[in-house]
Amino acid sequence: MIPARLDRLGEVVHKELLQVFRDPRLTRMVILAPVFQLLAFGYVVSTDVRRVPTFVVDQDHTQASRDLTRTLFASGYFRPAGDSDRPQDLVAALDHGRAVVGLHVPRGFARDLAQARARVQLLFDGTNSNTATVASGYAGRIVQAYALARGGLARTPPLELRERAWFNPALKSRDYNVPAVMGAIMLILSLLLTSLAVVRERELGTLEQLMVSPLSPAELIIGKTVPFAIIGLVDLVLISAVALLWFRVPFQGSFLLLLLAGVLYLFSTLGLGLLISTISNTQQEAVMTSFLFIMPLILLSGFMFPVSSMPVTFQWLTLLNPLRHFLEIVRAVFLKGAGLDALWPQFLALLGMGACLLGFATTRFHKTVH
Repeated sequence: MIPARLDRLGEVVHKELLQVFRDPRLTRMVILAPVFQLLAFGYVVSTDVRRVPTFVVDQDHTQASRDLTRTLFASGYFRPAGDSDRPQDLVAALDHGRAVVGLHVPRGFARDLAQARARVQLLFDGTNSNTATVASGYAGRIVQAYALARGGLARTPPLELRERAWFNPALKSRDYNVPAVMGAIMLILSLLLTSLAVVRERELGTLEQLMVSPLSPAELIIGKTVPFAIIGLVDLVLISAVALLWFRVPFQGSFLLLLLAGVLYLFSTLGLGLLISTISNTQQEAVMTSFLFIMPLILLSGFMFPVSSMPVTFQWLTLLNPLRHFLEIVRAVFLKGAGLDALWPQFLALLGMGACLLGFATTRFHKTVH
């Protein structure tokens, strides 16, 4: 009896895999799209600040003021976007978007620097608050270091601060963002593929034929979800390889632990996709409903914005988001080398949400096909 069931289940899985890879466009979406999305996200989604356009107003015209400007641009964080000796030109450059940062060196800068009372003004375009904040920090440190080197401040500061960043010493946003992309990509693919597969059967009228076959409803559900789980795990391996070999993201943990997290995460996404298929009558409706879930799940996951910066109500709401728990696991495994002893709450949350979503979707699936 059991071998017969496994044989029937194997046939359904084989049928679904053939259906996916029979369509060249769907094949490209499953194999090539995740790699393209990772490359796009890896290069585009970055909070690092480099070569920020900077307008300089130097009213001192001394060697000291020129050295300050040269030091600022030599850091690589800023690039010249124009210069003048009139402050109104700086304001115009910021207003018209020609510059993001403005440096104003007043008259008497060199004299005041020698007397340890020099001041310069830094102006920032706050339209992009992240760029302005990061650039402000960089510029402030560069100016302070220049003043110390020139003797404009006390040689021995009253407090020496030594900073050290653990797990990401260079503070590269790419090392933080790239591993998280795999969670978003797996969410989109598994959600769309699962919901579309069942709805497509309903549109073609083949779902009723499958229900009168020897297949039990449970076997049909398993046969519909296992192929996409396999595809999701293959994409997980593929994306991890690109992250490691192309972007050189450090990997400190266990790949088996990452694979286990991927399996538990797919329980939730596949269950949600199956649930969407039970409330959708057409493939277009399934796609629109999927994106209704995708964007909130990504926004409330900590992928783009830290969960700690969200209102308290939304922080509690994110605990129901499987993507949040998966991203915490992925980032901890990649950058920290964390093990199950540190990540068991996230694994337990994924297991619980996956079981609930699959169970509820299975119950609703039974009701919709009868």
